[in-house]
Amino acid sequence: RQQKVTVPTTYTASGPCQVWSWDITGLPSVVRGRWYYLYIITDLYSRKITGYEVHETESGEQAAALMQRSVMREGCWRHPLVLHADNGAAMKSQTLQMKLHELNITPSHSRPRVSNDNAYAESLFRTLKYVPQWPSSGFRTLSDARQWVDKFTRWYNETHRHSGIRYVTPSER
Repeated sequence: RQQKVTVPTTYTASGPCQVWSWDITGLPSVVRGRWYYLYIITDLYSRKITGYEVHETESGEQAAALMQRSVMREGCWRHPLVLHADNGAAMKSQTLQMKLHELNITPSHSRPRVSNDNAYAESLFRTLKYVPQWPSSGFRTLSDARQWVDKFTRWYNETHRHSGIRYVTPSER
């Protein structure tokens, strides 16, 4: 029996609000084994972080609410938007899929077991976790994690000169 070969899903964007990539990463707590979860969305064209939230759990309901708020805040509801993600439970949840349909967003997912199909989100996580300000001993509280991510996002969008967009900031693009 032949194995089905899956072709990578690739999207390009010639302007903002065309293709977004999103993922969830764990932020360590000072309590061993406890995590906070950062949901983050980035625009492929500008590399701008268009939405983010930190929660104590991963869920499709929280993801759907974040998508709704991000689309409205960025003014993308009139654009044909593609949302790319990996195959995590929150990304594939029925609640999120229904919200994407309601918002007229086309969902796209990475190939199973191919870690670099969501490279934009993974690259953003590397930047996040390797900045000198990263609290290597973990976050004391959910509030501390949220405040740190707020500061990081402002820096990333307004100050960080991104190599993938000719060394301008995401907000300038």
